[in-house]
Amino acid sequence: MKNPSGGARYDLAPLKLPKATGGQLKFLTFLAESRLLGGAVAAKFFRDIGITALRAVAADDAPAHAPPVFDGVETAPVGARASLPDGGAAKGLPFETAADFVAAYRARTCTPLDVAERVLAWSKESDALSPAMRVFIAQRADDVRSQAQASTERYARGATIGPLDGVPVGVKDEIDQSPYPTTVGTSFLGAAPVGADATVVARLRAAGALLVGKLNMHEIGVGVTGINPHHGTPRNPYDPARCTGGSSSGSGAAVAAGFCPIAVGADGGGSVRIPAAFCGVVGLKATFGRISEQGAAPLCWSVGHIGPLTASVRDAALAYALMAGPDPHDPNSLRQPAPTLEGWDRADLKGVRIGVFTPWFEDAEAPIVAACRHVLEGLRDAGAEVREIAIPELGALRTAHLITIVGEMTGAHAGVYDRYRTAYGHETRVNLALARRIPTLDYVHAQRLRARLARHFADALRDVDLIATPSTGRLPPVIPEGALGTGISDVEMTTAVMRYAPAANLLGLPAISFPAGHDAATGLPVGFQAMGRPWSEALLLRVAAVAERFVERRPPRVHRRLLTA
Repeated sequence: MKNPSGGARYDLAPLKLPKATGGQLKFLTFLAESRLLGGAVAAKFFRDIGITALRAVAADDAPAHAPPVFDGVETAPVGARASLPDGGAAKGLPFETAADFVAAYRARTCTPLDVAERVLAWSKESDALSPAMRVFIAQRADDVRSQAQASTERYARGATIGPLDGVPVGVKDEIDQSPYPTTVGTSFLGAAPVGADATVVARLRAAGALLVGKLNMHEIGVGVTGINPHHGTPRNPYDPARCTGGSSSGSGAAVAAGFCPIAVGADGGGSVRIPAAFCGVVGLKATFGRISEQGAAPLCWSVGHIGPLTASVRDAALAYALMAGPDPHDPNSLRQPAPTLEGWDRADLKGVRIGVFTPWFEDAEAPIVAACRHVLEGLRDAGAEVREIAIPELGALRTAHLITIVGEMTGAHAGVYDRYRTAYGHETRVNLALARRIPTLDYVHAQRLRARLARHFADALRDVDLIATPSTGRLPPVIPEGALGTGISDVEMTTAVMRYAPAANLLGLPAISFPAGHDAATGLPVGFQAMGRPWSEALLLRVAAVAERFVERRPPRVHRRLLTA
């Protein structure tokens, strides 16, 4: 590797705080919500996680209230659409892909109605397992059958409406889909069905997608485990004793368990990429504003992204092509170049420069580093040049992202918190109680730092085309039995899992997680992350597609194929 032109101290130190579940977490909830003791608890927490120290970090820029990705970008015309990828089903994958479904329907070996019945049956069977898989929050058999019947009739007439006609697709219950309510993983939101699909759901439906239900998630998205005390905790299909990752937990599990080759997730701090890594699938978080947020629950406006989790890289490219593009109902989506997939399926990486900040890349569990090193060598063999880079102030970035996302989530729930405080799970209650005590000055300071942090990554990306890291710093954790009814507070685990995620959210950069193999001891999947310049999704998909040709993919322990009876 070439040496960087300038060094940077790696300052992303581990955070060690006591973890709490069950009765301990309930007591912590009492302390955090206490008018007398809550301030002291919050002050200690702010010191321990770096908020207090961040106040001493100088900031000279005006606040950046959204990721600064728009410099020099012309406004694209509303209605600009990406071209769709060509090619057949991916080879050697343990999952059925969208292309497999379409091919089976055209060959008349099965119909969308057959698949719908198998999805519904698998949903019931998976929840009868021990432990129950709990992939779905809601599933209406009548709606699934009605869609499937219409698709089956279209195939019979030779009049299909798009590249996903009859292909099962799941939607995270943070995103509106008619005729379901949107609960955001809570027990009290979503009392009535929504009136219309979110933009991304409407676009997938228009392409013929068979929408099979609303997928489970970490309550209001504020966690990385996927543990949900209200709707049951989704289980990792590779090992049901372990976490799926959050907050798009049901989305990752749905693809890995075989319910669908494409699921829609949302990512404010790794919530697409973490479950993709934990569940051995592909997860794409596009550039900020690239995919419309209209119809997503308002949780974290300046760091939130909707994105696909998929069985293959081709499925990710297909879902991205259908979902991306300007939407007049989302102002953040209007200033973007026309989406493109040009070159995404090139079989080599000649001319592609991959940046690695070694201390950051290696700050993960040993099996993860080993698997990602193997992928990096494979990418080099495909023609990529690997260069050493340096990125300063990663510690400040982690804290600035934390302040931003929890500050915005607290604001989003300000109107319901007082009324429904005790209806949240205890993990969420602790997080909201502490976040409500973060001063406005801290939020503004974080936005002032955001501009400088963006320059650090822009400087690195001037010399390379993308930055490579693992997707997570830890393998999927075991779900503590005591956490099922309360959630878990474990800052050390959370920050290790999220180690590589926040930069892409705070700075709006596109990032993809794709499979990097498996831990030899446990068989658990490992994810590799590639993060690029704004609007470089096609390049990230190209890198992931090259890796897909040489990385081993093993089938999950809990999995069902839908195209065979």
